[in-house]
Amino acid sequence: MKKTFKIYAVIFIVVMLILALLEVNKKETTSWRKNFDINEKSPFGLFVFSNEAKDLFKNNLRKIEKAPYEYYNQREKDPHNIIVIAKELDKESWKKILDQVSGGSDAMIIMSRVPKNVSDSIGFHSSDISFAEQNVLKLTDKKYQNDFIQLDKFPSGRGFSYIKPKVEVLGKTVEKDNTDQANFIKINFGKGTIYVHSEPLFLTNYYLLKPGNIKYAQDVFSYLPDRETLWFVENDTKVSRFFMRFVLSNPALKYAWWVFLGGLILFIFFNAKRKQRIVPVLEPLRNTSVDFVKSIGNLYLQEGDFHDMMAKKAQYFLNKIRIDLLIDTQNLDEEFAKKLHLKTGKTMEMIHEAIELIRKGQDPYANVMKEDLTRMNNLLDEILK
Repeated sequence: MKKTFKIYAVIFIVVMLILALLEVNKKETTSWRKNFDINEKSPFGLFVFSNEAKDLFKNNLRKIEKAPYEYYNQREKDPHNIIVIAKELDKESWKKILDQVSGGSDAMIIMSRVPKNVSDSIGFHSSDISFAEQNVLKLTDKKYQNDFIQLDKFPSGRGFSYIKPKVEVLGKTVEKDNTDQANFIKINFGKGTIYVHSEPLFLTNYYLLKPGNIKYAQDVFSYLPDRETLWFVENDTKVSRFFMRFVLSNPALKYAWWVFLGGLILFIFFNAKRKQRIVPVLEPLRNTSVDFVKSIGNLYLQEGDFHDMMAKKAQYFLNKIRIDLLIDTQNLDEEFAKKLHLKTGKTMEMIHEAIELIRKGQDPYANVMKEDLTRMNNLLDEILK
């Protein structure tokens, strides 16, 4: 090896060590950008609400990743609920939503800035009503008077400065030094109803994870009737199709990627003129993993210890449920069965049978047969598909 190559190799190693030390000592920063993204776990993303929305709407919720204009052009819909949360829509999509409401649907619009041409046609004007750093969101209905949310991080301060006489005020922004301002209104439009809330922050991760705040969100959506609900969500297909999106979005992986590319370029540059040595022919090492697994399986079959195999299969299954589906497996009760049913789509009969077999495998005094092991293995594998 030439002396020059050794020098560059040492420089490369030193640079890598410096970058590693800088990354280890780097402080994590929190992004407070109001992205309202259903996949974002940052404070102002909608990850928590997206995961809990199905239970909130009793499994009648569907997330639509198309624009309303495109979606309604492809099909006719009976009266239903429509939800739009901090999503920018084109004029044709707004027109489609208003047409659906006129025909008997109900729309819940939760966004700080509704386009002026839309708000004018509905019957209100929105504007900045406050620049305070904190305020409280309350509902006007007496049965909800104990449910409220205190906004202590970057409230939008948006509300309704003008409301037509027939528009009903359902919620307001309360501040210490200002008069109360409307932030949640109801408008009868044709055969349907439009609800407009000017502060989408109450649905973000930061506020929903605070104790008691979920009740306010439940109260707001309780105005919608119990029927099919369509939630039009953001869909950035250009970004999602880029295979390096995850690597470049993570600072540590991004630095590692650039260091790898730099090292690869240096390696190619300094070894471009090297002559290829004769490569000796070596027999590849035999992979004995499969043989080992077969030997262990045969050993269990010879011993006939079906109970131990059921216990291990149950332990593996519950661990997969905790990690992949984020379901607590401490109590295998009806609540556990319901959550597993919602997240896997399997029938309740199949899940109840699987739970009984798991309990049997965990019971050290249970009488276990080979048929029990076979049935349990088939059931658990089917649920995890």
